Amino acid sequence: MRYFNPLQIFQARQIFDQAEKLTQKYFRLSPGELKANRYDVKTLVELQKHEVTDRAFAHLCRYFIQKREVPQGTREFPHYRVCLQDHRILDAVDRGRSFIKYEPLMLYIAVHELTHVIRFSNGHSNFDAPEAEKEREEEKVNAFTQTILGSLSDRGVRMVTECFNKRYDVSAVV
Repeated sequence: MRYFNPLQIFQARQIFDQAEKLTQKYFRLSPGELKANRYDVKTLVELQKHEVTDRAFAHLCRYFIQKREVPQGTREFPHYRVCLQDHRILDAVDRGRSFIKYEPLMLYIAVHELTHVIRFSNGHSNFDAPEAEKEREEEKVNAFTQTILGSLSDRGVRMVTECFNKRYDVSAVV
């Protein structure tokens, strides 16, 4: 397995901050509304065995956290974990060395995963949906991601969005 180096981990954190701003603006969320979408981001070295996959650049896991509320007892709320698959991301960058760069690919992944978090948290999508519904949701999230990033003029981001556009064969990158 290949892991991100310290610079790539630092860049990933910065990129997720940028993705938060982009998704917050697109979905017209206040800072408080954005913070209500509880999530964290972990890289491969931090993941538990069940959070590792060879099928995606990242995926979401959902956990439930209990919060004590006096006098009512406890309340459960969902917490999402974005599980970055360093090895898959680095392999794609290596294979697409001439046109796929780490930062634009990571921005695409971050916006995509944050869009999922927002949609699940706000009830616009069901985390436990049947497979056919999950596939339709994935298409919607890809479309949102394309739109959110479509306004950016960065050439690297444009290259990545074109790779994930349905007109192109994504399997060449994935």
